[in-house]
Amino acid sequence: MTTDPLAPLLALADVAPAVERARERFDEALRHRALRRHGGQVAAEVSLRSAVASAALEGYAYDREAVRAGTITDPVLQGALRVAGALPGLTELWPKAPRQALARLHVLAARDVVPEPDLGRPAADPVVAARLDGLAALVAGGTTVSPLVLAAVVHGELLALRPFAGPSGVVARGAARLVLLASGTDPRGLLPVDVGHHDREPEYVGSAGAFATGTPDGLRSWLRHYTTAVEVGADELTRIGDEVLAAS
Repeated sequence: MTTDPLAPLLALADVAPAVERARERFDEALRHRALRRHGGQVAAEVSLRSAVASAALEGYAYDREAVRAGTITDPVLQGALRVAGALPGLTELWPKAPRQALARLHVLAARDVVPEPDLGRPAADPVVAARLDGLAALVAGGTTVSPLVLAAVVHGELLALRPFAGPSGVVARGAARLVLLASGTDPRGLLPVDVGHHDREPEYVGSAGAFATGTPDGLRSWLRHYTTAVEVGADELTRIGDEVLAAS
């Protein structure tokens, strides 16, 4: 019998209930009545806010309205916008060829930031290569845990490895969202989980560092942060829905 490598994560203290609460909060947000007639508008706003938050977590914070107006030309911010916009088109590729999808995300994120020959190419390090292969195996069907847990692991592992030059964190956050889209957990890309990460940035940074240690406490810290960020993102989706209805 093959043992699911991520199953032990659910046995860590408070993790399984936290995953359940996060999923329930998101499911509740998905019932917002704005999504019945204005789903596309809500999804576009989620994409924008997610990109702005991801760029800010990479150290490039900009006013959201200035970004909306198109006045910000910073290449990292523009890369985050490209990544957010490309995610729906990568959902079929992701479970079949995750390393190819990661390379595509890096090309989108790092254009005009790193030299062109480095785009889409992870570091030539055998340790990095082995861990990326392990991550790809999980994405391609190597686990049956909740997609929220898999997304957290993908996110945390890519932050720990930083396998790509330049804004590798933008790639990590895009890949984590891609897990949720491709799994059917968030098929329309309506969960701005990166807003949750940004709202709790000190915790995000600290728990990501804890995850990188590989200890049970470190893994638990990251998973608890991630599920909290999902809840914050669900609340943000509700706010966006309220704003869209108020403007309609």
